[in-house]
Amino acid sequence: MSKAIDVRNPRTGKFDYVIIPPPAKLLAQQCSRLRRSQKSWQQLSIEGRVEALQQWKQVILSGREKLTEALVNDTGRLSISVMEIDSFLSSIDRWCKLAPELLQESPKNTAIPFIELQQTAVPYPLVGVISPWNFPLLLSTIDTIPALLAGCAVIVKPSEIAPRFVAPLLAALNNVPKLRDVLTFVEGAAETGAALIENVDLICFTGGVETGRKVAEAAAKHFIPAFLELGGKDPAIVLESADLDLATSAILWGSVVNTGQSCQSIERIYVAESIMEPFVKQLVDKAQRLELAYPTPDSGEIGPIIAERQAAIVSDHLLDAAELGAVVHCGGEIETHGGGWWCRPTVLTQVNHAMKVMTEETFGPIMPVMSFSTVEEAITLANDSVYGLSAAVFAGADTEALEVARQIDAGGISINDAALTALVHEGEKNSFKFSGLGGSRMGKTALTRFIRKKAFLVKTNSAPDPWWFK
Repeated sequence: MSKAIDVRNPRTGKFDYVIIPPPAKLLAQQCSRLRRSQKSWQQLSIEGRVEALQQWKQVILSGREKLTEALVNDTGRLSISVMEIDSFLSSIDRWCKLAPELLQESPKNTAIPFIELQQTAVPYPLVGVISPWNFPLLLSTIDTIPALLAGCAVIVKPSEIAPRFVAPLLAALNNVPKLRDVLTFVEGAAETGAALIENVDLICFTGGVETGRKVAEAAAKHFIPAFLELGGKDPAIVLESADLDLATSAILWGSVVNTGQSCQSIERIYVAESIMEPFVKQLVDKAQRLELAYPTPDSGEIGPIIAERQAAIVSDHLLDAAELGAVVHCGGEIETHGGGWWCRPTVLTQVNHAMKVMTEETFGPIMPVMSFSTVEEAITLANDSVYGLSAAVFAGADTEALEVARQIDAGGISINDAALTALVHEGEKNSFKFSGLGGSRMGKTALTRFIRKKAFLVKTNSAPDPWWFK
């Protein structure tokens, strides 16, 4: 029998929830069941798949309070949990609208006048999804929904740190038999994730680089595609012409939303020397207005650090920066309240790339600010990273910002705003460097990466015979 895993509540510090991972044999049986049911799901029209997902959405809406409660217990936050549910439900509508057009195929002419091209899309039978704890619901379904609409069956393993949201989702699934047969969630830790890769035809993973490398290697061993979205150390560049009020507000939001526990968080800030002093003053003034969401989830804007291990990383980065000469303007330490780990918005100056806080993923509400003397220096500093997920550039004119943005090694770059890649889903983007691997989970390819194309080359009646010898 698999060993039970105790789950910690990020607000109270108590272990108040238990999950039991499935034995390897049972997991394999679940995957076999899903794969068998996938054939009928694939044969169902796209309209039928849309209808099933819409039914699931309606059932979730009718029990939304239970899902909200579960997410709050998973993450310790309220407003972001509400936004996460809204984003999840709207993504169902968005993909249900887009999928019929993206999956439509029609005959095409080829360079040879009497050869017609007909194509069809064949979905991967079973997609595995391994998702993280920072946005438990959204990141467990961001790949799941387009994969289902493409005709795949899906099995999801959420993080063992934030698994409570699974129960209300499964309860809703039980009311939609067609969808229940091709979608399930399994609870467990790293061992369950490793076993999952052995039983699926394609794997999607969101998480850290270290684990992502293991996922990629396991997928390669089994010769299946792996789509990885990994860590980030997202830079923001503030040029001399930037609107400081706009830049400080956007960067503050991009740095501390969800307590900085987001791959798209701004984690390092480069500011033109001439505006460094007023920029830091405005940023600190705004940061100090934000309160901890304690004692209740609606007491403030900054929720707890969800994972205990992450609290240790944030603390280590702050201590390392202080030892190497960083100046703390606000925040700057891990606090304990009610058994949970907390960190107020922290602004640092006198930082450099010898510090962990400027080079390693912090995943907390930390804003290290460094000045630059030339635009070329700013670009060099922004690109001095093993990561290349996203970035932000602020300037008085879009053209000026875009000229800099084109030279940054990152997949999604916000102009005069921050962390927009978390909100705007139309733009295809690929991860650079160690921030990921595989097709974009935004734009059209977010769906089409789950299908394989077949080409039928049809000779028409007008062809000479035998034409290929002439």
